[in-house]
Amino acid sequence: MRLSTLLRFARELKGKKPVNIDKIQSMGLLAVKLGQICALRPDLLEPDRCIQLQELYSRAPSIPAENFDKLLDKYTDSDFRSHFKHIDSTPFAAASIGQIHRAELNDGSKVVIKLIKGDFKKSFEKDVRRMKRWMKMGLLFNPKLKKVGNPIGLLNHIEDYTLRELNLLNEITGKERLEKLAEEYSEKFPMPKLRFPKIWKDLSSENVLVMEEITEPTLESHLNAGSMEWDDLLQLFRIHGAYMFGMGVFHGDLHPGNAMMDNDKNFIFIDTGAICEAPEHVRKALFGFFYFLAKGELQNAFDAMLTMAEVAPTGKTLDTYYESMYELYDGFVGTSVSEVSLTQQMMKTVKAAVLAGCSFGDEAFPIIRSLMYMDGMVLKGHPSVDLISSMGPYLDEFATLIDTSTLLDREPMTKWKSVGKNRPLITKTTA
Repeated sequence: MRLSTLLRFARELKGKKPVNIDKIQSMGLLAVKLGQICALRPDLLEPDRCIQLQELYSRAPSIPAENFDKLLDKYTDSDFRSHFKHIDSTPFAAASIGQIHRAELNDGSKVVIKLIKGDFKKSFEKDVRRMKRWMKMGLLFNPKLKKVGNPIGLLNHIEDYTLRELNLLNEITGKERLEKLAEEYSEKFPMPKLRFPKIWKDLSSENVLVMEEITEPTLESHLNAGSMEWDDLLQLFRIHGAYMFGMGVFHGDLHPGNAMMDNDKNFIFIDTGAICEAPEHVRKALFGFFYFLAKGELQNAFDAMLTMAEVAPTGKTLDTYYESMYELYDGFVGTSVSEVSLTQQMMKTVKAAVLAGCSFGDEAFPIIRSLMYMDGMVLKGHPSVDLISSMGPYLDEFATLIDTSTLLDREPMTKWKSVGKNRPLITKTTA
């Protein structure tokens, strides 16, 4: 991304006029992806601007449809069309990297054909390289950002999952991987309300995907219509949280445009090309933090976060960490997301933990990003609820997949045990 483009992008985010979605999309694929990330950051932008940016999840009107026949001839064999009764050459949807056409197979199956629209890879990688150069220059003046905001780690994550999305075969392998995990854990953690669309692998390739047509509304549509109840969002958290915290493998881009909900309250996950993995020590630390926080056990929650530190904080560093965390979470459990956003709280928590020696590398961001998606959906659909307290029963259920006795322990290769493992619960008192 050129410096001039970066400055125009920044002005669009911070300007006084409503966000111009078309203008952001005209800046390229990286700008779209960065805009989607910024939609999750009410700690950096006004909440209204975050909601405006969420349109980047579901529409791309400024990107014209490419010639369907030309693309199909380029990407498929000569007999591809013979499998279909009908193919609509006019796309009914266009996104940042692809366009989607309705079709009908010879056996009567209603399907959609997803096509990669052009050669985005080279231009996207070039933009990422430029952006990294600008960020590295910025880190020279503020090196603490490397651990707190971790902008290079964020760019690495965006680059990784976007390049995987550009190969549609990854959508097939991702779907199959999530399905297999759901089956393996079906006795321990059944997920009857989750399904995935059928994909015709023999008709699909790196640039073409033939998939069952899903007509149910996206979660974004439900949120806009006010038809997504609080219990529905909790069920989504139950499913996605089990993958994140219990299995360590999860949909890496589950924003409101990448999942549907039918009339029976079943969820359908789509766009599964970017599957993420969370190392055990990362997911245990973050799960332990929320697990104890929901129970009101603040000391244990703070100690669970410290298991991500490379060296045990001691003395003044440790005291400062506890003081900051107690101040930050004094009265937090029980507040609604409209009063205190989980995203805002997590960014402040990360900062306090980093100063105590914790390191939030590339592997931590996908989980934090998923929690931001959840927070954004709650803020849009049910701003008056207390998310942390509501999560409690589901965190207990996730605990059936995790040995909770180890949540305050360091991993075997590290040098110490959590200072709070045998410490009695401390309750902060205020004057």
